[in-house]
Parts: sequence; C-alpha cells; structure tokens
Amino acid sequence: MLSSAVTIPDVSLVDNSEQRTPLVLVLDCSGSMDGDPIAQLNAGLKLLEQQLKGDIIAAKRVRVLLIEFGGMDNAAVCGDWCDAMDFAAPQLSANGTTPTGAAVELALQEIENEKRRFRDAGVAYTRPWLFLMSDGQPTDAWEAAAQQCRTAEEQNKVAVFPIAVGDADMAVLGQFSRNGERGVKRLQGLQFKELFLWLSASMRVVSNSTPGGQVQLPSTDSWSQAPV
Repeated sequence: MLSSAVTIPDVSLVDNSEQRTPLVLVLDCSGSMDGDPIAQLNAGLKLLEQQLKGDIIAAKRVRVLLIEFGGMDNAAVCGDWCDAMDFAAPQLSANGTTPTGAAVELALQEIENEKRRFRDAGVAYTRPWLFLMSDGQPTDAWEAAAQQCRTAEEQNKVAVFPIAVGDADMAVLGQFSRNGERGVKRLQGLQFKELFLWLSASMRVVSNSTPGGQVQLPSTDSWSQAPV
C-alpha cells in the first residue's frame, strides 16, 4: 500500500513538458437548469472540446477540470485534470440546490494541487482560470469561499470569470471577483455555444502567451448582455 506521502507523477506531465494553462469549469447543474439550459450547456461543452482539440497548441497546453454543483446538493469533481487533447465533454444533468461556496472552495483547492504537480514536474504554467457559471442564488454558506476567491485573484493566483445565467444575482456573483459586479458577465439568453466559442478562443490566446505576460482577450459581445 502506498504511503500518502508518495506522489505519483502525472504521466501527461512527464510525456508533455509544454507550459500549461489550467482551466477549471465550475458549472451550476441545479434543478433550475433543467430542460433547455442544461441541454445548451452540454452542447457548449462539446463545442469547447472540439475547438480546443482542433488547435495544435491549445490541445497540448490547456489543462481542463470540470466541477459541477447541484446534483445530490453538493459539489463534485467530474473526472480528472487532463490536457485538452484528452478532454471528453461529459453529459451533465440538472437537479438539486446551488452549493456555490462548496464548489468554489473545491475549485481553488484543485488549482493549488495542480500547480504543485506542475512545480514537481518542472512544468511552467500561466495563471489558472476559474470559470464560474450559475443561474441562481447560492444555497450554502458561500461568503467565506467568495472572500477566499477574491484574495486568490488579488494575489494573482487565479483569474476569475463569473458568468450569470438567467436570473442569477450579479451582485452575489461579483463577490467572487476582485472586480465586484463589474467583473461579472451576463449570458444573453441561452447562448452557451457562443460563450464556449469565446472561451476556447481565449484559451488559445492565453496558451500561446508567456507566463506572467499580458494578453488581449476576444470581445464578449457575441454572447454577453450589455449592462442596463
């Protein structure tokens, strides 16, 4: 039996020493997403998979992890961290409540664990992305997780992208970003495909950048609702 102190190296980090861009997708799969919203979300994830695999650089450099929250009223990792070339979009289903705080706490811990694996393997990485999408109010004690998320972003440990769907409270989602409500984008209708096309394009830009460098992300006009 292996000791808990023994670290098993990630084969993909041994075989592929390219720099990485970690992307953790924190997705609301609560009951209010049932029907067309979850169907469009699944279609968007499949499109993200295809777009990342279709780019020779992003396929090797983007690392993806998906965390879903809602089912069984908790947050759970869906699969393992993997390079985009190995990412297979799951078929998500909608049920349960909205434990946003637990999902974000889990995401931040997974990001730190992944960065540790990079350091152990001598792999360079750009700032990880935490992509948080929700269509409702958190149903757990989320405030501490939001503070933790803001602090991590202020310390440049992570870039946070909160996305409001439907009637989601932008003020609440803004608590997870150092930019507050100004940092939140609201999805126009159910334009998940356009959203994930933007995300894949952004990942291509970032994965081609130098760690610590500045990048110009694509416009969000194709999917985000203009402020009222």
